[in-house]
Amino acid sequence: MGVSWLPVRFALATGTTTGKSASMTDNALREAAARSKAWPFQEAQRLARRYPSGKKADGTPVLFETGYGPSGLPHIGTFQEVLRTTFVRRAYEALTGERTRLVAFSDDMDGLRKVPDNVPNQEMLAQHLGKPLSRIPDPFGKFGSFAAHNNAMLRAFLDRFGFDYEFVSSSDQYNSGAFDDALKNVLRHNRAILDIMLPTLRAERAATYSPILPVSQVSGAVLQVPVEVVDADAGIIRFTDENGVMTEQSALGGQAKLQWKVDWAMRWVALGVDYEMYGKDLTDSGVQSGKIAQVLGGRKPEGLIYELFLDENGEKISKSKGNGLTIEEWLTYGTEESLGLYIFPNPKSAKQLHGGVIPRAVDEYWQFRGALAEQELDKQLGNPVWHLLRANGAGSGSEAPGAGDSLPVTYGLLLNLVGVLGADATREQVWSYLVNYVPDADPARHPELDVLVTSALAYNRQFVAPSMHKRAPSPQEAAALAALDAQLADADEGAAAEDFQTRVYEIGKDERFGFENLRDWFKALYETLLGSSQGPRMGSFIVLYGVDNTRKLIAEALAR
Repeated sequence: MGVSWLPVRFALATGTTTGKSASMTDNALREAAARSKAWPFQEAQRLARRYPSGKKADGTPVLFETGYGPSGLPHIGTFQEVLRTTFVRRAYEALTGERTRLVAFSDDMDGLRKVPDNVPNQEMLAQHLGKPLSRIPDPFGKFGSFAAHNNAMLRAFLDRFGFDYEFVSSSDQYNSGAFDDALKNVLRHNRAILDIMLPTLRAERAATYSPILPVSQVSGAVLQVPVEVVDADAGIIRFTDENGVMTEQSALGGQAKLQWKVDWAMRWVALGVDYEMYGKDLTDSGVQSGKIAQVLGGRKPEGLIYELFLDENGEKISKSKGNGLTIEEWLTYGTEESLGLYIFPNPKSAKQLHGGVIPRAVDEYWQFRGALAEQELDKQLGNPVWHLLRANGAGSGSEAPGAGDSLPVTYGLLLNLVGVLGADATREQVWSYLVNYVPDADPARHPELDVLVTSALAYNRQFVAPSMHKRAPSPQEAAALAALDAQLADADEGAAAEDFQTRVYEIGKDERFGFENLRDWFKALYETLLGSSQGPRMGSFIVLYGVDNTRKLIAEALAR
């Protein structure tokens, strides 16, 4: 993703390594993948046990699926599910050497249950409640239907991040007859499916439940009514339409759709889905759909049940509440790579999604990326960046352009610099300070650092500047700050960061100033000079901000 992620392709993928060496490298990768404990490889190993040859019996590629409900716009949950699925997909390819497919499935045959709050022409939409999303006019006036608009947004969203996928529309499958045989299969097993579903439903819901939902010939709405199967092989059903008339009609060719859990199971069997992950809120749905898939003659795909995102208070993120972060907010204050890295670890553990997690994620991405080139292959497969660099390429090798790169300045250090410059700081100002720290400091030579400069300015304005408070030092802290000022007055302006760091250490360890440990001294520096409870290596900050400017910060603190 971004300048560091999407363009990555690998020597083995592009065919620049051939013959025996390529085979040996492939074999080494597969052996390492087979013993890797990284979660994508654990998932891939489980899927590989389903197909020991790496392929299905008919020779077709293993199929991964991710689903999307097009009643709303794509969001960070959409991103994480496709990305995590892609991690497993690429791990499976590395493990087996076989190609795979990924389908992004849009359930756009679903009936519109309520009018979304964030779209125009809500009165118009209200007139079409209950109809399939693909048969409702586009409230934005740009596409042939509401579903077509949101499907286009989904595809643009996935394309933006370079995901390799095939788009499949539920409406296209139903309307074209592609699902007709699968629908007949459902009708043949209608009683067995009811036996699975009815015990899970409340009495009032069970009274009207049917696995198949006819589309009304009167209103065009998807009906939740009892349905009798008249002729399963012909696809004929009987039900009472909205006008009270007992009606017989075909369930084929888009004249009906399936209930959600039945539809999910039918899709798994009809498309031949082998792997699909989903959130823990769908755990029960997955169980019931798995049973239905078995009744239909198929089997439930392999998959992982992941935990959901939480806000900073530990509450579930809700679009209606507006808590948590949107993907656009993350990309304003961080980077695509950092979001990918934050999503990577421990998918079965809940993650808090708020602005405070972004800086660490940015710096951790670069730490992992810098370490990658020097790691043994087994360690590389556990490095999140190994997976991120392969997410949208077809590579199977262990080396990648960009591995081993690092930033000359951490994001945390940038934020400290921007913090002392203030909310009105500009990109040009920040680069004028970076000259002190970065050889050949120029945005054109360091485009990734330039992106972070812009992000740091935005992050400071939103999260840091409004609440920044530089406290007054205590008497002992003031004495230590005065001693540091004296040290800086005698220092060479061109001294190295380590030299300044040593001077700071020595003052913190000096018994005259009474610090119980160095942590207390550094905390005092951060709170009195930077207005933060955490901060950078002070030696690096002094070089970046400049000796004279640092002495001014000390003077201001002593004046308080």
